[in-house]
Amino acid sequence: MKYAWFIGLALSSAALPLAAEAQPLATVATTGGTRLDIAATGEVSRVPDVAIIATGVVTRSANAVDALSQNAARIERVRAALRRAGVAERDIQTSSVSLNPDYVYADGQPPRLTGYQATNQLSIRFRDIRASGRIIDALVAEGANQVSGPTLTIDKPEAALDEARTKALAVGRARAELYARTLGMQVVRLVSVSEGGSPSQGPIPMAAMRAERSSDTAIVPGEQQLSVTLQMSFELR
Repeated sequence: MKYAWFIGLALSSAALPLAAEAQPLATVATTGGTRLDIAATGEVSRVPDVAIIATGVVTRSANAVDALSQNAARIERVRAALRRAGVAERDIQTSSVSLNPDYVYADGQPPRLTGYQATNQLSIRFRDIRASGRIIDALVAEGANQVSGPTLTIDKPEAALDEARTKALAVGRARAELYARTLGMQVVRLVSVSEGGSPSQGPIPMAAMRAERSSDTAIVPGEQQLSVTLQMSFELR
């Protein structure tokens, strides 16, 4: 006679590897035995190797043409500084260009136009994080007056994600063996495995920019977690 087992156990985290976790879902009777469903997560750590920084130029003038003209000249100086620093063209991208009127507001008076503000922003990928702080300082010296970020990421994460997948498989198998022993059964085979959702690189860190000396900016990358969650089904007898 076959039985349907439903399991909802809270397990101590001490039973899990430090870099991975698994949560059992349920077991149900199958034709050949009892099926055990498990969600297993594998995690790995890597040091980010790409910094994405937004920088730009804001200019103001009494008329729109002058605001745009001044802005274009200064943003070209910023691009030239990036090229001199060895940043590839493919890693420099215009993210926004805008022109807006400036108004002065006074109580009981209609808005008064005082000029125009032009903005041009770039998104830059730095593949040498150690040099990115020095380049940012050079951009400011060339006329950039907006800097935000950095956002840190891993350029080619697949090898690290494959390691996380291997860990998730091992965790899922070990968890199935634990449940089988507890139930007085054995793991017969892995019935199915699927990857749930997109692999995670999150949360993507926002690294701190700090002054090493009076004129130098440093970016500290730290570590980033990557994880993969697998849905696994095992047959128990």
